Amino acid sequence: MTRTFVAVMSCICFAAYCSAARAEELPKSGTFTVHSGWKGVGETTQVAEGRTYLFGSFWGVVFNDKGSGPLHEGPSVCSYTLELLNGALTGQGQCTWGDVDGDKIFSDYTGSMPPKSQWDAMVKLTGGTGKYSGIQGKASEQCKPLNASGQWACTENFEYRLP
Repeated sequence: MTRTFVAVMSCICFAAYCSAARAEELPKSGTFTVHSGWKGVGETTQVAEGRTYLFGSFWGVVFNDKGSGPLHEGPSVCSYTLELLNGALTGQGQCTWGDVDGDKIFSDYTGSMPPKSQWDAMVKLTGGTGKYSGIQGKASEQCKPLNASGQWACTENFEYRLP
């Protein structure tokens, strides 16, 4: 019984140590790159010939290119309002980027996509929780649609600073 107790306590302590290591402080500034996959859920309204409005949310998951670090294996959600005008897409919205520790980064974005091209956006970091508290910075984002069902694959290059 003593061995079982010691084994259980060792596992608990090891898990606590790993959580603390995962939640270690980030450098006060830096860069990181992530890849993300998204599914858009929303509504589309054609308001005139060649002009369509789209609004809703994108639900995604993010993976840090290093296999660990900021936002690795994190769930994310973004709101969107888009306009499709003669085949060119423009839009904006807000995002919440999470990580496995439950900490979050908040952002605003604006972007565009010419016909038969990729989505290019600028992302402005507006705050965060936990280890990202007070974060500011920006990211560039490039996305390509995977199909007509609203699935996208993206790459984001973040530059940040913490207080």
